[in-house]
Amino acid sequence: MKHIKLLTLIVLVLTLAACGTAPVTPEATPIPTVIADDTIIAEGRVEPIQYAEIAFNASGAISEVLVKEGQSVKKGEPLIRLGDASDTNYAAAQVELVSAQKAWDDLLNARGADFAQAVIDLKDAQEASEKAYQYLVYLQNDRRIPQTESRKVLTNTPFGYQYEIKTKSFTGPAPQDWIVEAENDLALKKAELEKAQLVYDRLKDGPDADQLPLVEARLNAAKAGVAAFSVIAPFDGVVAELNAKTGSSINAGEIAVTIADISNWTVITTDVTEIDVVKLKKGQPVTVTLDAIPDTELKGEILSIGQGYTENQGDIVYEVTILLTDKDAAMRWGMTAVVTFEQ
Repeated sequence: MKHIKLLTLIVLVLTLAACGTAPVTPEATPIPTVIADDTIIAEGRVEPIQYAEIAFNASGAISEVLVKEGQSVKKGEPLIRLGDASDTNYAAAQVELVSAQKAWDDLLNARGADFAQAVIDLKDAQEASEKAYQYLVYLQNDRRIPQTESRKVLTNTPFGYQYEIKTKSFTGPAPQDWIVEAENDLALKKAELEKAQLVYDRLKDGPDADQLPLVEARLNAAKAGVAAFSVIAPFDGVVAELNAKTGSSINAGEIAVTIADISNWTVITTDVTEIDVVKLKKGQPVTVTLDAIPDTELKGEILSIGQGYTENQGDIVYEVTILLTDKDAAMRWGMTAVVTFEQ
Protein backbone atom coordinates (compact mmCIF):
# COMPACT_ATOMS: atom_id res chain seq x y z
CA MET A 1 0.00 0.00 0.00
CA LYS A 2 2.87 2.34 0.83
CA HIS A 3 4.44 1.50 -2.53
CA ILE A 4 1.21 2.38 -4.33
CA LYS A 5 0.99 5.77 -2.58
CA LEU A 6 4.61 6.56 -3.34
CA LEU A 7 4.17 5.72 -7.00
CA THR A 8 1.05 7.87 -7.19
CA LEU A 9 2.93 10.81 -5.65
CA ILE A 10 5.79 10.52 -8.15
CA VAL A 11 3.37 10.48 -11.12
CA LEU A 12 1.58 13.55 -9.74
CA VAL A 13 4.85 15.50 -9.34
CA LEU A 14 5.98 14.67 -12.88
CA THR A 15 2.60 15.72 -14.28
CA LEU A 16 2.74 19.10 -12.52
CA ALA A 17 6.32 19.67 -13.71
CA ALA A 18 5.33 18.94 -17.32
CA CYS A 19 2.44 21.37 -17.14
CA GLY A 20 4.60 24.19 -15.77
CA THR A 21 7.39 24.02 -18.36
CA ALA A 22 7.03 26.29 -21.47
CA PRO A 23 7.97 24.78 -24.88
CA VAL A 24 11.45 25.84 -26.12
CA THR A 25 11.43 27.59 -29.48
CA PRO A 26 14.68 27.09 -31.46
CA GLU A 27 16.53 30.33 -32.22
CA ALA A 28 16.31 31.37 -35.94
CA THR A 29 19.64 31.56 -37.82
CA PRO A 30 19.95 34.90 -39.70
CA ILE A 31 20.32 34.59 -43.52
CA PRO A 32 23.40 36.50 -44.77
CA THR A 33 22.83 39.34 -47.24
CA VAL A 34 24.17 38.51 -50.72
CA ILE A 35 25.67 41.46 -52.62
CA ALA A 36 25.68 40.98 -56.40
CA ASP A 37 29.09 41.41 -58.09
CA ASP A 38 28.61 43.32 -61.37
CA THR A 39 32.31 43.57 -62.22
CA ILE A 40 32.96 42.92 -65.92
CA ILE A 41 36.11 40.95 -66.66
CA ALA A 42 37.28 39.98 -70.15
CA GLU A 43 40.24 38.28 -71.78
CA GLY A 44 42.23 39.70 -74.66
CA ARG A 45 45.55 39.92 -76.46
CA VAL A 46 48.21 42.62 -76.42
CA GLU A 47 48.73 44.32 -79.80
CA PRO A 48 50.74 47.36 -80.95
CA ILE A 49 48.85 50.56 -81.71
CA GLN A 50 49.41 49.86 -85.43
CA TYR A 51 51.28 47.37 -87.56
CA ALA A 52 51.79 46.53 -91.23
CA GLU A 53 52.56 43.25 -92.98
CA ILE A 54 54.57 44.20 -96.08
CA ALA A 55 54.88 42.11 -99.22
CA PHE A 56 56.71 42.56 -102.52
CA ASN A 57 54.80 43.32 -105.71
CA ALA A 58 57.31 41.28 -107.70
CA SER A 59 58.96 37.87 -107.40
CA GLY A 60 62.69 37.30 -107.34
CA ALA A 61 65.86 36.70 -105.37
CA ILE A 62 66.51 38.84 -102.29
CA SER A 63 69.67 40.86 -102.85
CA GLU A 64 69.77 42.86 -99.59
CA VAL A 65 68.20 42.61 -96.15
CA LEU A 66 68.91 45.97 -94.54
CA VAL A 67 67.26 45.34 -91.15
CA LYS A 68 66.95 42.68 -88.47
CA GLU A 69 64.21 41.70 -86.06
CA GLY A 70 63.82 44.11 -83.16
CA GLN A 71 65.49 46.97 -85.02
CA SER A 72 63.90 50.42 -84.96
CA VAL A 73 63.11 51.93 -88.36
CA LYS A 74 61.91 55.30 -89.64
CA LYS A 75 59.13 56.01 -92.13
CA GLY A 76 60.44 55.70 -95.70
CA GLU A 77 63.53 53.74 -94.69
CA PRO A 78 64.39 50.89 -97.12
CA LEU A 79 64.05 47.45 -95.55
CA ILE A 80 64.63 44.76 -98.18
CA ARG A 81 65.65 44.77 -101.86
CA LEU A 82 65.16 42.25 -104.62
CA GLY A 83 67.32 41.76 -107.66
CA ASP A 84 71.02 42.03 -108.52
CA ALA A 85 73.20 42.10 -111.63
CA SER A 86 72.21 38.53 -112.51
CA ASP A 87 68.45 39.17 -112.20
CA THR A 88 67.20 39.92 -115.71
CA ASN A 89 63.85 41.31 -114.50
CA TYR A 90 65.52 43.75 -112.13
CA ALA A 91 68.05 44.79 -114.79
CA ALA A 92 65.27 45.35 -117.31
CA ALA A 93 63.34 47.54 -114.84
CA GLN A 94 66.42 49.67 -114.21
CA VAL A 95 67.09 50.08 -117.94
CA GLU A 96 63.47 51.07 -118.58
CA LEU A 97 63.59 53.70 -115.81
CA VAL A 98 66.73 55.28 -117.29
CA SER A 99 65.21 55.26 -120.76
CA ALA A 100 61.86 56.71 -119.63
CA GLN A 101 63.57 59.43 -117.60
CA LYS A 102 65.67 60.43 -120.63
CA ALA A 103 62.58 60.58 -122.85
CA TRP A 104 60.85 62.80 -120.30
CA ASP A 105 63.85 65.11 -119.95
CA ASP A 106 64.30 65.38 -123.71
CA LEU A 107 60.64 66.29 -124.18
CA LEU A 108 60.74 68.99 -121.51
CA ASN A 109 63.97 70.44 -122.80
CA ALA A 110 62.51 70.63 -126.29
CA ARG A 111 59.50 72.64 -125.08
CA GLY A 112 61.40 75.43 -123.36
CA ALA A 113 62.02 76.38 -119.75
CA ASP A 114 58.63 78.04 -119.17
CA PHE A 115 56.64 75.03 -120.28
CA ALA A 116 58.89 72.69 -118.34
CA GLN A 117 58.24 74.69 -115.19
CA ALA A 118 54.51 74.74 -115.94
CA VAL A 119 54.49 70.94 -116.17
CA ILE A 120 56.33 70.64 -112.87
CA ASP A 121 54.05 73.17 -111.18
CA LEU A 122 50.93 71.42 -112.43
CA LYS A 123 52.18 68.03 -111.27
CA ASP A 124 53.06 69.45 -107.84
CA ALA A 125 49.67 71.15 -107.57
CA GLN A 126 47.86 67.93 -108.51
CA GLU A 127 49.78 65.96 -105.88
CA ALA A 128 49.21 68.65 -103.23
CA SER A 129 45.47 68.75 -103.98
CA GLU A 130 45.16 64.97 -103.87
CA LYS A 131 47.14 64.83 -100.62
CA ALA A 132 44.89 67.49 -99.06
CA TYR A 133 41.80 65.58 -100.20
CA GLN A 134 43.06 62.25 -98.81
CA TYR A 135 43.94 63.93 -95.51
CA LEU A 136 40.44 65.40 -95.24
CA VAL A 137 38.89 61.99 -95.96
CA TYR A 138 41.17 60.46 -93.33
CA LEU A 139 40.07 63.00 -90.70
CA GLN A 140 36.40 62.56 -91.56
CA ASN A 141 36.37 58.76 -91.47
CA ASP A 142 39.18 57.38 -89.32
CA ARG A 143 38.26 56.87 -85.65
CA ARG A 144 41.80 56.16 -84.45
CA ILE A 145 43.67 59.38 -85.24
CA PRO A 146 46.72 59.95 -82.98
CA GLN A 147 46.31 63.09 -80.86
CA THR A 148 47.80 64.77 -77.82
CA GLU A 149 46.08 66.77 -75.13
CA SER A 150 47.87 69.19 -72.80
CA ARG A 151 46.44 70.75 -69.67
CA LYS A 152 47.64 72.70 -66.65
CA VAL A 153 47.66 70.85 -63.34
CA LEU A 154 48.17 72.62 -60.01
CA THR A 155 50.90 70.67 -58.18
CA ASN A 156 52.31 71.05 -54.68
CA THR A 157 56.11 71.43 -55.02
CA PRO A 158 58.87 72.29 -52.52
CA PHE A 159 58.50 75.88 -53.76
CA GLY A 160 54.75 75.98 -53.22
CA TYR A 161 51.85 75.31 -55.57
CA GLN A 162 52.81 75.62 -59.24
CA TYR A 163 51.16 74.80 -62.53
CA GLU A 164 52.66 71.95 -64.54
CA ILE A 165 51.84 70.97 -68.10
CA LYS A 166 50.59 67.38 -68.41
CA THR A 167 50.41 65.86 -71.89
CA LYS A 168 48.34 62.77 -72.74
CA SER A 169 48.55 60.84 -76.01
CA PHE A 170 45.47 59.07 -77.33
CA THR A 171 43.65 58.13 -80.53
CA GLY A 172 40.13 58.96 -81.57
CA PRO A 173 37.97 60.88 -84.08
CA ALA A 174 39.49 64.12 -85.37
CA PRO A 175 38.39 67.33 -83.61
CA GLN A 176 36.03 69.51 -85.65
CA ASP A 177 38.57 72.35 -85.93
CA TRP A 178 41.04 69.93 -87.56
CA ILE A 179 38.42 69.04 -90.17
CA VAL A 180 37.57 72.71 -90.84
CA GLU A 181 41.26 73.52 -91.24
CA ALA A 182 41.68 70.59 -93.65
CA GLU A 183 38.65 71.75 -95.68
CA ASN A 184 40.15 75.24 -95.96
CA ASP A 185 43.50 73.80 -96.97
CA LEU A 186 41.84 71.66 -99.65
CA ALA A 187 40.04 74.70 -101.04
CA LEU A 188 43.36 76.57 -101.22
CA LYS A 189 45.09 73.64 -102.94
CA LYS A 190 42.26 73.41 -105.49
CA ALA A 191 42.64 77.12 -106.28
CA GLU A 192 46.38 76.67 -106.79
CA LEU A 193 45.69 73.66 -109.02
CA GLU A 194 43.29 75.68 -111.19
CA LYS A 195 45.90 78.40 -111.55
CA ALA A 196 48.62 75.90 -112.52
CA GLN A 197 46.22 74.26 -114.99
CA LEU A 198 45.56 77.61 -116.68
CA VAL A 199 49.29 78.25 -117.12
CA TYR A 200 49.84 74.74 -118.44
CA ASP A 201 46.94 75.01 -120.91
CA ARG A 202 48.31 78.30 -122.22
CA LEU A 203 51.76 76.82 -122.89
CA LYS A 204 50.95 73.27 -123.88
CA ASP A 205 50.00 73.90 -127.54
CA GLY A 206 53.32 72.91 -129.02
CA PRO A 207 54.52 70.32 -131.51
CA ASP A 208 54.89 67.57 -128.86
CA ALA A 209 51.77 68.23 -126.77
CA ASP A 210 50.27 64.86 -127.67
CA GLN A 211 53.40 63.02 -126.53
CA LEU A 212 53.57 64.55 -123.06
CA PRO A 213 50.92 62.38 -121.28
CA LEU A 214 52.30 59.25 -122.94
CA VAL A 215 55.87 59.93 -121.86
CA GLU A 216 54.75 60.87 -118.35
CA ALA A 217 52.74 57.66 -118.03
CA ARG A 218 55.75 55.66 -119.20
CA LEU A 219 58.00 57.35 -116.62
CA ASN A 220 55.54 56.72 -113.77
CA ALA A 221 55.22 53.07 -114.79
CA ALA A 222 59.00 52.71 -114.89
CA LYS A 223 59.34 54.17 -111.39
CA ALA A 224 56.69 51.79 -110.12
CA GLY A 225 58.49 48.90 -111.80
CA VAL A 226 61.72 49.62 -109.94
CA ALA A 227 59.89 50.32 -106.66
CA ALA A 228 58.34 46.84 -106.85
CA PHE A 229 61.79 45.39 -106.14
CA SER A 230 62.05 47.00 -102.69
CA VAL A 231 59.95 47.56 -99.58
CA ILE A 232 60.13 50.56 -97.26
CA ALA A 233 58.84 51.28 -93.77
CA PRO A 234 55.33 52.82 -93.89
CA PHE A 235 55.75 54.48 -90.47
CA ASP A 236 58.15 54.70 -87.53
CA GLY A 237 58.33 51.42 -85.63
CA VAL A 238 60.30 48.23 -85.05
CA VAL A 239 60.80 45.12 -87.15
CA ALA A 240 58.47 42.65 -85.44
CA GLU A 241 58.96 39.75 -87.85
CA LEU A 242 61.35 39.18 -90.74
CA ASN A 243 60.70 36.46 -93.32
CA ALA A 244 63.48 37.24 -95.74
CA LYS A 245 67.10 36.14 -96.08
CA THR A 246 69.73 37.40 -98.48
CA GLY A 247 70.02 35.04 -101.45
CA SER A 248 66.65 33.35 -100.91
CA SER A 249 63.69 33.69 -103.26
CA ILE A 250 60.33 35.28 -102.53
CA ASN A 251 57.06 35.42 -104.44
CA ALA A 252 54.91 38.44 -105.18
CA GLY A 253 52.35 38.90 -102.39
CA GLU A 254 54.34 36.89 -99.87
CA ILE A 255 54.79 38.71 -96.54
CA ALA A 256 58.43 39.71 -96.24
CA VAL A 257 58.46 41.83 -93.09
CA THR A 258 56.09 43.05 -90.36
CA ILE A 259 56.57 46.52 -88.90
CA ALA A 260 54.92 47.40 -85.58
CA ASP A 261 54.50 50.74 -83.86
CA ILE A 262 54.98 49.94 -80.18
CA SER A 263 55.03 53.53 -78.98
CA ASN A 264 51.62 52.61 -77.57
CA TRP A 265 50.01 49.26 -76.78
CA THR A 266 46.43 48.11 -77.04
CA VAL A 267 44.51 45.10 -75.76
CA ILE A 268 41.91 43.55 -78.06
CA THR A 269 39.27 41.61 -76.13
CA THR A 270 37.68 38.40 -77.42
CA ASP A 271 34.84 37.54 -75.02
CA VAL A 272 32.77 40.60 -74.05
CA THR A 273 29.19 39.35 -74.34
CA GLU A 274 26.12 41.23 -75.53
CA ILE A 275 24.93 41.42 -71.90
CA ASP A 276 28.09 43.22 -70.80
CA VAL A 277 28.93 45.34 -73.86
CA VAL A 278 25.91 47.63 -73.35
CA LYS A 279 27.34 48.59 -69.93
CA LEU A 280 30.59 49.87 -71.44
CA LYS A 281 31.42 53.23 -72.97
CA LYS A 282 34.33 54.83 -74.77
CA GLY A 283 36.90 56.38 -72.42
CA GLN A 284 35.89 54.14 -69.51
CA PRO A 285 38.91 53.29 -67.31
CA VAL A 286 40.15 49.71 -67.06
CA THR A 287 42.79 47.73 -65.21
CA VAL A 288 44.82 45.16 -67.13
CA THR A 289 47.00 42.31 -65.90
CA LEU A 290 49.07 40.05 -68.10
CA ASP A 291 49.40 36.32 -67.50
CA ALA A 292 53.14 36.65 -68.11
CA ILE A 293 53.49 39.53 -65.59
CA PRO A 294 50.78 38.76 -63.00
CA ASP A 295 52.11 41.09 -60.28
CA THR A 296 51.91 44.21 -62.49
CA GLU A 297 48.68 46.15 -62.96
CA LEU A 298 48.44 48.38 -66.03
CA LYS A 299 45.95 51.22 -66.43
CA GLY A 300 44.08 51.97 -69.63
CA GLU A 301 40.82 53.13 -71.13
CA ILE A 302 38.34 51.93 -73.72
CA LEU A 303 39.45 53.19 -77.14
CA SER A 304 36.65 51.69 -79.24
CA ILE A 305 33.76 49.22 -79.06
CA GLY A 306 33.16 47.10 -82.13
CA GLN A 307 29.82 47.27 -83.93
CA GLY A 308 30.15 43.84 -85.55
CA TYR A 309 29.87 40.62 -83.59
CA THR A 310 31.17 37.07 -83.60
CA GLU A 311 29.97 33.88 -81.97
CA ASN A 312 32.08 32.24 -79.28
CA GLN A 313 30.83 28.93 -77.84
CA GLY A 314 27.23 29.96 -78.35
CA ASP A 315 27.66 33.51 -77.00
CA ILE A 316 27.42 36.71 -79.04
CA VAL A 317 30.64 38.64 -78.33
CA TYR A 318 32.01 42.01 -79.36
CA GLU A 319 35.56 43.26 -79.80
CA VAL A 320 36.54 46.00 -77.38
CA THR A 321 39.86 47.80 -77.91
CA ILE A 322 41.72 49.08 -74.85
CA LEU A 323 44.42 51.76 -75.10
CA LEU A 324 47.00 51.17 -72.37
CA THR A 325 48.27 54.29 -70.63
CA ASP A 326 50.90 52.27 -68.75
CA LYS A 327 53.75 50.18 -70.15
CA ASP A 328 56.06 47.45 -68.95
CA ALA A 329 59.41 46.69 -70.56
CA ALA A 330 58.60 42.97 -70.54
CA MET A 331 55.42 43.37 -72.63
CA ARG A 332 55.28 41.49 -75.93
CA TRP A 333 52.85 41.32 -78.84
CA GLY A 334 50.30 38.56 -78.36
CA MET A 335 50.49 38.23 -74.57
CA THR A 336 47.29 37.11 -72.84
CA ALA A 337 45.64 39.88 -70.85
CA VAL A 338 42.83 40.03 -68.30
CA VAL A 339 40.82 43.25 -68.47
CA THR A 340 38.75 44.51 -65.52
CA PHE A 341 36.37 47.28 -66.52
CA GLU A 342 36.05 49.83 -63.71
CA GLN A 343 32.47 50.83 -62.89
